Amino acid sequence: MDILNIIFAILSIGLGCFGWLAPRYTMGALDLKGGDTTMGISEVRASAGALFVGMGVGALWLGTSEAYLLLGFCWAGASIGRLTSVIVDGATRQKWTYFAVEAVVGIGAIVLNLG
Repeated sequence: MDILNIIFAILSIGLGCFGWLAPRYTMGALDLKGGDTTMGISEVRASAGALFVGMGVGALWLGTSEAYLLLGFCWAGASIGRLTSVIVDGATRQKWTYFAVEAVVGIGAIVLNLG
């Protein structure tokens, strides 16, 4: 089970690096548009990028079930936000795909480490 925890953490770091270091690419992948300021890019670097890098690095660094559990709760929280968007804002294939990834990582990490 440790290998799955490590995979989830590395996935967090890898996907987070896109948001952090390639925010314009990430904005395109997420169908986001920049505005008159750079705040949109800044938000993507922070919330879709470095936050996930920090979560993954922290889980690997601590290496405890609790750390990986928290990683799972974070991904599960993202999936809840995504599902809310599907229900309230309308469903798209892209939203369902991202929801599926977030839910699998989140629920997987929770199930592996709860208890």
